[in-house]
Amino acid sequence: MTTLSPENSLSARQSASFILVKRKPPIDKTEWDSFFDENGHLAKSRDFICVNILERGLHPFVRTEAWKFLTGYFSWQSSQDERLTVDSMRRKNYKALCQMYEKIQPLLENLHRDFTETRNNIARDIQKIYDKDPLGNVLIDKKRLEKILLLSYVCNTQAEYQQGFHEMMMLFQLMVEHDHETFWLFQFFLQKTEHSCVINIGVAKNLNMLSTLITFLDPVFAEHLKGKGAGAVQSLFPWFCFCFQRAFKSFDDVWRLWEVLLTGKPCRNFQVLVAYSMLQMVREQVLQESMGGDDILLACNNLIDLDADELISAACMVYAELIQKDVPQTLKDFFL
Repeated sequence: MTTLSPENSLSARQSASFILVKRKPPIDKTEWDSFFDENGHLAKSRDFICVNILERGLHPFVRTEAWKFLTGYFSWQSSQDERLTVDSMRRKNYKALCQMYEKIQPLLENLHRDFTETRNNIARDIQKIYDKDPLGNVLIDKKRLEKILLLSYVCNTQAEYQQGFHEMMMLFQLMVEHDHETFWLFQFFLQKTEHSCVINIGVAKNLNMLSTLITFLDPVFAEHLKGKGAGAVQSLFPWFCFCFQRAFKSFDDVWRLWEVLLTGKPCRNFQVLVAYSMLQMVREQVLQESMGGDDILLACNNLIDLDADELISAACMVYAELIQKDVPQTLKDFFL
């Protein structure tokens, strides 16, 4: 039997409590402010705050500030004055990057065909975004969004532009007020979630671990998928590339899941447990209808309008089940 460390034992109890206890109201501004002393230093532990975010979530009025800690935009050890300095520095650095981009843009256009192709892809993706709410109010500025995406592409050599980034960036633009905040939060988010949503870094590993997890926890389902070919699970790569954003009924649900992934609670690589939980939603249909790769993909694509809390709860339940078993070393290294 896998030996759990005190930290893992605590995580198991926390995930179980999330399952069994009705979720309390999200952390509001008054409670968030109470986590800090008069100088703006944390008066509560980082672990305490992250567990509460897992179990309860964040009120929209708190989300912008909290995400700056979760992504690493601000240090958890910083004071209020230090955070003001950091924000000013990030604003200046963003302005300098914009000026640099304006200077080298003609060179990029003339010498780098990849740049022109990517710029065209970004422009096409941006045009696909529906930028108004149901009442017709404009939600985002597409020109600003395009500018930030291009700058991100030019500055980021490890995570080149990929389909779905425009939708992610849009959610950050909706969350914060200033362009430098949008830019830097997106960069830090990519770093924090590099093993889940950046295709050339972590998606393949996530899909392989998902297959391993299915084999360990649900051998009957695994045998069926194996008989239908490797593509049945591999075709789910959009879940990880888009960080599940298309599966939910509202932006709030997307933010709710993403902030849990940023906490690292209840375990590392929680995104794979989320994917497993989603796949379990179509399990019976797949088995009863003996579905193959394309039909399985279609069934999975029909998983929309999900409730983030219900999905997080289901994934926590999978984690609670996992740590009670004699876990193979590959899974132990990945999750525990």
